[in-house]
Amino acid sequence: MAILEVVNVEYGFQDGEHRRVILDNITAGFERGKFHAILGDSGSGKTTFLSLISALDKPHGGQILLEGKDINKQIGAEKYRRNHIGMVFQAYNLIPFMTAAENVRVAMSITENELPADQAAVAYNLLDHIGITRDKADRTVNKLSGGEQQRVAIARALSTNVDLILADEPTGNLNEEMEGEIVNILKNLAHEHDKCVVVVTHSKDIAAQADVVYKLKGGKFLDE
Repeated sequence: MAILEVVNVEYGFQDGEHRRVILDNITAGFERGKFHAILGDSGSGKTTFLSLISALDKPHGGQILLEGKDINKQIGAEKYRRNHIGMVFQAYNLIPFMTAAENVRVAMSITENELPADQAAVAYNLLDHIGITRDKADRTVNKLSGGEQQRVAIARALSTNVDLILADEPTGNLNEEMEGEIVNILKNLAHEHDKCVVVVTHSKDIAAQADVVYKLKGGKFLDE
């Protein structure tokens, strides 16, 4: 059963005398325990789609539902972002003057989800689980490699105890070896930890490793 549903969603904007359609009445479902890929070329609407399912923007028609509740009207966009999703960005979006562990704890400090009392231990354990040693966890993130920073970003996304992980071109700044490692971590989160993972990408190699692929073309999803 889908944890996240996109139902008849439409999005567009007025371009002079014409209306440009970005998303055209699309419907899709995303399940726990599966690694999903949204595949599309540059300009296909992938970023718009991610903005909508992360509640950074609102659809002009249709609904986006988390466990049957509209994320904008029933849950509320801010609460949805704070308590229900973890985001992983291509550019990492870490706080450069903080350590890896501190970056993880910042996310933990703003959620309303129930977390263990010893949040420092949780941060270190999460980082260790995805390959960031205690020594590196205590370094400022600007002293870590790109692959290591993306691991920190993934740990941050997991730290608030959410079931839905959304990733925007998470390997776009990494070499092929690091790309493989990050994709394996995301796959493991879905398959071993029962997370719903949704990755927006232009990479056919990443899509080939997904359990479910939606190809975005002409404002519509085509099942792959």
